[in-house]
This record gives sequence, structure tokens and C-alpha cells, in this order.
Amino acid sequence: MAVFNAFNEKLKNYIHLHFLVFIAGFTAILGELISIKAVSLVWFRMSIATILMIGYIAIFKIKIRIPLKTFLKFSIAGIIIALHWITFFGAIDASNVSMTLAMFSTGAFFAAILEPIIYKRKIIKQEIFFGLLVIVGVFIITQSEVKYITGIVLGITSAFLSSLFAVLNGKYLKHHTATVISLYEFIVGVGFVSVYILVFGDGFSLDFFKLSANDIIYLFILASICTAYAFVASVHVMKHISPYSVVLAYNLEPVYGIILAVILFPETEKMPTTFYYGAIIIILAVFLNAILKNNKSTQKI
Repeated sequence: MAVFNAFNEKLKNYIHLHFLVFIAGFTAILGELISIKAVSLVWFRMSIATILMIGYIAIFKIKIRIPLKTFLKFSIAGIIIALHWITFFGAIDASNVSMTLAMFSTGAFFAAILEPIIYKRKIIKQEIFFGLLVIVGVFIITQSEVKYITGIVLGITSAFLSSLFAVLNGKYLKHHTATVISLYEFIVGVGFVSVYILVFGDGFSLDFFKLSANDIIYLFILASICTAYAFVASVHVMKHISPYSVVLAYNLEPVYGIILAVILFPETEKMPTTFYYGAIIIILAVFLNAILKNNKSTQKI
């Protein structure tokens, strides 16, 4: 009975994990559905998520006091995640969901380059090989879809910023909870985007806050389920499932997202065959790299 209960609990966590991956893929769909521009979209997303996080912290009475030095570290990550989301949704505006998610798949290999620098370890040859495969995949896509070059550049930039954010947060999670980290990152992110809007945008006029009913609904789903809930739930799942399983599952994000995009937006998401060749090369390279990494770490145990 105990074995059955343990298996049942693990199965629930695996289902939960894939639901979170599906949510991650669905984020791009919401980006396509929301009519406002990327910078405004990120401001609303982070603002609503911050309010929800504050409510969560107040209900569960979570301690959030941190030293100034730690706050400054979180601030850097908060600006990075804001820029990541701006470039991510900007890539969708400039191209489409499929192209953005294909470029976003390159993030695993930016992490492979950034981790040795930040954690001061040697670069693994296998990661260089698979990184070159990813470049081949990106090259094939770029050759076939030159008209989406702005979206491609923004998508790759977004992937780099996402990887940098993930590597930095990996260090922070050793000493702080995800809830506390996320709260300060979101607050600083909102502040950063607000300054950008005031300096380079049209400011916070009445028109800025005039949203359609659909945009309000989609933004709330994006901020609550895809941001606040996803951040907290992913940490819970990682307590019960190995990091390898989590990383491998999240590699399915572009697969889920592209399939959803083709189903929901068949007119704008139908791409030439060469795009799918390139996307398959990128996604396979990411999966094979993760599998080989797991085999090597298992052999060391």
C-alpha cells in the first residue's frame, strides 16, 4: 500500500509538472491574443503578478526581509526577467508564436555557456557540439524565413536573457525561497518598465489603461496562472522530481506551444517545411544533450 501511495504521489507530481510546461507554452499563445504592445503587456503582467504575490505572502505570513546587498542582486535579475519578457512578446509581434518558440529553444545552450562562467566550471565538449547543432537549426530557419529576421533576433535575445536569469536564480535559490526572490524581482521589474515607459514611451495616460475586455481577461490569466502560480508551483514540483526530469520536461515547452499555435492560428502559424526541419534539429539537440548529461551524472553516482 505504501509503495502504491508513493507511486501515486510521484505520478501526480509528474502530471503537475507537464501542466506547468503546458502553461509555459500557452504563455506565447496569450502573447498573440493580447492586443497591446510588448512593453505595456509586460508592465501589466508584472504589476498584477506582484499584487497577487503580496497577497500570497500576507495570507501565509512569509518573512520577506533581506539585506540591501541581496536586494541589489535580485534587482539585477528583476531587470533581466523584464527585458526577457519584453523581447519574448516583441518577437511574437515581429514574427509569430512558432518562430519565437523555435528561437527560444536555444536557451538551453546559452545556459551551457553561462553556467561555466558564473559557476566557474569547465565548458563541456558535448555542449559545444550540441550548441553547433542548434546554430545549424537556427541557420536553416533563418534562410527560409528572412522576413522574420527581427523576430528571430528578438527571440534569440529573449532566450539568452531567460538563461541568464535562470542561472542567476539557481544561485539565489540556495539561500532564499522562490516566493521572496520572485517578489523583489517583480517589484524591481515593474519599476524598471515604468521608468522605460515614462522616458521612452507615452507615459501613463488614460489611454494606457484603456484595455478591451478580452485583454483584461487574458492579462489576468497570464499574470495569475502563467506567472504567480507557475513560479510557486514549479518550486513545489522540484522538491519531488529530479532536476533532470524537470529540465527535460520543460524542453517540451516549444513543442506544446507550436502545436497549440498551429491549431489556434492556422493562417498565421503555418510555416514552410524548412522551418520544421530547423526546429526539429534544435529541439532534438536540446533533448539529446539533456539525456547524455543525465547518463553521465548517473554513472558518477
